[in-house]
Amino acid sequence: MGEPSAAILNQPGIATTLKRWALATRPAFLSASILPVIAGSAWGYGQSGAFDLLAFALAVMATALAHGAINVLNDVYDEKNGTDGINTERIFPFSGGSRFIQNNIMNISQMARLGWGLLVLALFFGLWLTALKGWAIIALGAAGVFLGVAYSAPPLAFSSRGLGEIAVGIGFGPIAVMGAVWLQGAEIDTGAIVISIIIGLWVALILINNEIPDINADKKVGKKTLAVRLGQKNTAWLYFALHLLAMALVGYLAYGEMMQPYSLAVLLFLLPTSFSAARLIYSSAGDGKSTAVEKMTIAIKSTLAIQAIGSIWLALFAII
Repeated sequence: MGEPSAAILNQPGIATTLKRWALATRPAFLSASILPVIAGSAWGYGQSGAFDLLAFALAVMATALAHGAINVLNDVYDEKNGTDGINTERIFPFSGGSRFIQNNIMNISQMARLGWGLLVLALFFGLWLTALKGWAIIALGAAGVFLGVAYSAPPLAFSSRGLGEIAVGIGFGPIAVMGAVWLQGAEIDTGAIVISIIIGLWVALILINNEIPDINADKKVGKKTLAVRLGQKNTAWLYFALHLLAMALVGYLAYGEMMQPYSLAVLLFLLPTSFSAARLIYSSAGDGKSTAVEKMTIAIKSTLAIQAIGSIWLALFAII
């Protein structure tokens, strides 16, 4: 897939403008936030026996808009700290940002306005949810947005401190999943907590994987992500270890009779896929650029597939 082109996306017209705004949010990654809401809603429905469709729809809209805003603002702050501008080893569209600023499609000010505007729209749906469910939703939403924006925005800039992966994992794991459970009128039980941790791990692993092609650029500007701190080969070991932890927690759900025993069948996909991805990450460290890009692209796509299939699987077995 080629990088976005100013010649195409800067054409006049409302349709092109809307397309430009949508693509700036990196929509291919929105499943990382929407699927946790789906899984949490499914668990809540399975426990409460009732499904609030309006609350679910509003939660999905608020979450998607907030995630899109965070992606756009991340581009703004990564341009300001210099990492995206010097990143020649990026693997588009997975790493190195949307390239909208670098390819002169939108400038920093336009991206910042879009990002904050999307957060205002997310707030609208959040306030609607608040009117339906109470003020607790504001605290959950504010916590998620704070972690997402502070991931790259100074002065906290969690991503530069090796804490960004934890922040994203919490925001798209426990906060998104347990918030969705609560919106469906269910209690936050052990199963909900475990599922939220599993999904949080999978989302964090997407980020960890995507950081690897950016190691050299991030290192040059002092952005000390987990991948920069550990190096590629050690990151591969951590990547596989965290996948094993997530799989062990899936086993715990079945062992504790919180899900059906045959839900473990998903491990037949997760285990070999995660092992293969970790092996590709590890081995690509010593390869030439074209081979490394090919291997890392497969690893990144595999990680996205694990989060998507795993989250959908947990959602299905939450209601069976």
